[in-house]
This record gives sequence, structure tokens and C-alpha cells, in this order.
Amino acid sequence: MSAESGDDASAVVGLTTGALARRLGVSPTTLRSWDRRYGLGPAVRSQGRHRRWDPRDVAMAEEMCRLTATGAPPAEAARVARLRFGTPGGATAPAASGTVSAAAYRPGGAGSGLPLGDVRQECRGLARAAVRLDAPELEQRLVEAVGRYGLERTWEELMVPTLRAVGRKWESSGDRYVEVEHLLSWHVSSTLRSVPLLLPRTAPRVGAPPVVLACTPGEQHTLPLEALTAALGERGVPTRTLGAAVPAEALLACVRRTGPVAVVLWSQTRSTASTPLARHVAGLEWGPSGARRRPVVLPAGPGWDRRAGAGFPHCSGLRDAVATLSGLYGDDSGAGHTQPS
Repeated sequence: MSAESGDDASAVVGLTTGALARRLGVSPTTLRSWDRRYGLGPAVRSQGRHRRWDPRDVAMAEEMCRLTATGAPPAEAARVARLRFGTPGGATAPAASGTVSAAAYRPGGAGSGLPLGDVRQECRGLARAAVRLDAPELEQRLVEAVGRYGLERTWEELMVPTLRAVGRKWESSGDRYVEVEHLLSWHVSSTLRSVPLLLPRTAPRVGAPPVVLACTPGEQHTLPLEALTAALGERGVPTRTLGAAVPAEALLACVRRTGPVAVVLWSQTRSTASTPLARHVAGLEWGPSGARRRPVVLPAGPGWDRRAGAGFPHCSGLRDAVATLSGLYGDDSGAGHTQPS
């Protein structure tokens, strides 16, 4: 609709500040602050206090979000957004000089509506894209992060903090934000599975026994196992990843059939951590008498407290787990390992 249609028509088609804030994943206060400080507000204002954001205003606010999410100072981001889309309503705003730069960490800045805390600035960009349900932006940011920082750093410093923030928001908001968590999880999973195409990897260890990765019975959180699978694949470690809520019988059958060098059991909560199952897996043996083999069992995840994980190796995170499991192969990738009968 053209500007000649008048204020009333613009009020019908334009977005309110609250609606735009939800769309962008920022707070209404942030939008009002951008308007007051940088002249980045709606072009059309109806009588009274109602303000409507037309498509050009929305595009400018989206550009502001994109630039601040990459670490640009807000004043500089506003200047660039105005240059690209035009100053709304002919308003003037404080001029800013310099170039747009990326900052590694910034605890402040425009919020995403999610409880992120002091995290990498890229987490804020991911959070905003997730709240907006902007799938192409999520995919682009995740792929670029893996290429720039590598898998392990991207997982620990970007993916995990953003996933946790979305999870906390979901828990505190009733039924809201479920779609945000699902979309973010889907794209994180897709990125992890694409790692062999995004990063160089060591040649697979031909003939070496695998590492079996499985969630404990009843456990549905698979992303940490997907991250570990991808990280081990980078190092040529063979894996057999079984996924969510693996029944005990199925896990034991897999161990007996594949003769793994190690078994990773993921538990997100205490209710799914099963010490008896871990001990049972650790007690499995195969091979001829005098050369019997047993798998190393690695309980992983916050569900394994000190008591539940007592007597097993402990890893503090993805990098520690990768180092521990890779170290089981040594220079000889499992030579002499006997497959179970």
C-alpha cells in the first residue's frame, strides 16, 4: 500500500511495536530505545500513542538486529541500516563513524528475549533467528560458525548456550517457544550431520572396533551424542550411534555384535541414568580364553552424578570425551581386537 493511502491505512497494514518485537526476538523496550537514540523508528505514527511499522521500517529493524548480532556497535549498526533503507519519516539521528566490526564477546547489547547471560555475541544472533523462526538465517549462521571456529568450539560456545537459553525460556513460559526449541534443535542436528562435508577429516580407521553411542532407556536428548559422533568422525574414529531411548536389550545386542572399544551412555537427567545398565555393559566379554575383551563404558551427561558414575571414567565436556575415546586406539587402531562371536 502506498504512502498516499494515509495514516489510517498504514495503521491497518503496519505492525505494532509489540508485534515487531516478537517477530525480531527483541523486547519492545529495545525498539523504543533504537527509535529514541538512533531515529530508527516507525515512519507512520497515528494520533495518540499508537505506532505502526511499515515494511521499510521492519526491514531497517531487521538489518539493525543482524548487524548488532554480529558484534557491530549499535550506533554504527543504526547508521548502516539507515543508509541502506532510508531514515524513517525524515527523522535525523546522531551520526556515527567507523566501520562495522565483530566483537567476540559482548554481555550487553540488544536482547533476544532469551536468558542468554554473558555469551558470545553470535549466540544472540542465533537466538534472534530462532525466535523469528528464520530457518535460512539459522542454517547460514550455524554453517558459518562451524567453518570459522571448528566443531568443538561451535558446539560448546555457541550451540549449547543458545539451546539452554531456549530450553529455559520454554520451561518458564508454559507452552510458548516449543516451536522455537524444535526448529533450533533441528538445524543444530542438521549442521552436526553435515560436518563431514564442512570440515576436513582424518581417514577412517579401517578394521578398528567402533565406539557405540546410545541414550539410556527413556532418554530423548540426542544432540550431545550427535556432536560427539561428528567430532569422533573428524578423527577417523568409527562409531555406531543408536540415538534416543535405546532399550537395554537392544544396546546389549549391539555391543555383543560389534565388539566396541567403548560405549558412551548419555543421560540428561538423573531419572534416566542407570548404574546397573552401565555395569552390565562394562561386564560384557568376548574373545577366546586368555584374550577376553571388555568395552570401556563412559557415562556422559548431567544425569550421571558422582554416585551414579562412580567407578567409571568421567569427561567434563565434548573435547574431553573426544580426547579420552581417541586415546583408546593409540597408534595401532585396535589391532588384535577380537570380534565377539
